[in-house]
Amino acid sequence: MGDFSGKTAFVTGCSSGIGRQSAHALARAGANVMITDINADGLKETEAQLAQYGVGIASTVLDVSDPDAVTAAVQATVKRFGGLQLAHNNAGIMGPVQYLLSYTPELTEKLFSVNVFGVLYCMQAQLRHMLENGGGSIVNTASVSGVRAVPMIGVYTATKHAVIGLTKAAAVEYSARGVRINAVCPGFVKTNMTGGQFSEEVEQALGEQHPIGRFSQPEEIAEAVLWLLSDKASFSTGSTMFVDGGQTV
Repeated sequence: MGDFSGKTAFVTGCSSGIGRQSAHALARAGANVMITDINADGLKETEAQLAQYGVGIASTVLDVSDPDAVTAAVQATVKRFGGLQLAHNNAGIMGPVQYLLSYTPELTEKLFSVNVFGVLYCMQAQLRHMLENGGGSIVNTASVSGVRAVPMIGVYTATKHAVIGLTKAAAVEYSARGVRINAVCPGFVKTNMTGGQFSEEVEQALGEQHPIGRFSQPEEIAEAVLWLLSDKASFSTGSTMFVDGGQTV
């Protein structure tokens, strides 16, 4: 989907799932990719997989809730590859499946630190470079939980509403200066993050909430991200693309 040769992408949450497949899609399309994650072992696995594409690949262990570390990682990307044109801010955590009254202040703060502040810090660092160097394209991973209330994951739901709000605000502020910012909203995806949360029976029931009748695969979300990052989406900004098997219909 398009030729990304000569461009550089920065992707968070790459140790597995959507982030890993997004990195695959970008590298396959010819982009140099800086992959990041807090999970060092998973990150090494992803880096080894990406070697097959013959493009520039670099990795750095990153906690997106640390603004100084995020800034340093983006600067390292620019230094390594000479620029930054594309970004997929995907890192996120769901937390336990539980009622709202069970959330502790510590857990609530952790979810917001990664899912909301992490996206904000990444966009800030990416925008500082892109605005001074010809623009770019950013995609943030939100969720169908960003537009509807999902029981038992209330704080996660709130964080994904916030990601959509940040995406829209950034698009309004910076699109005229050459940076497009969009969000992708998956439904339930077959990833490590969701895999350990639900019993087989619950997973089947959740899959049936989608008119398509199943969870999505990370590769399907990655293809949507690739399109939003590409020039084929040149008039898309501030949008939320649903890749949810019809869950929100």
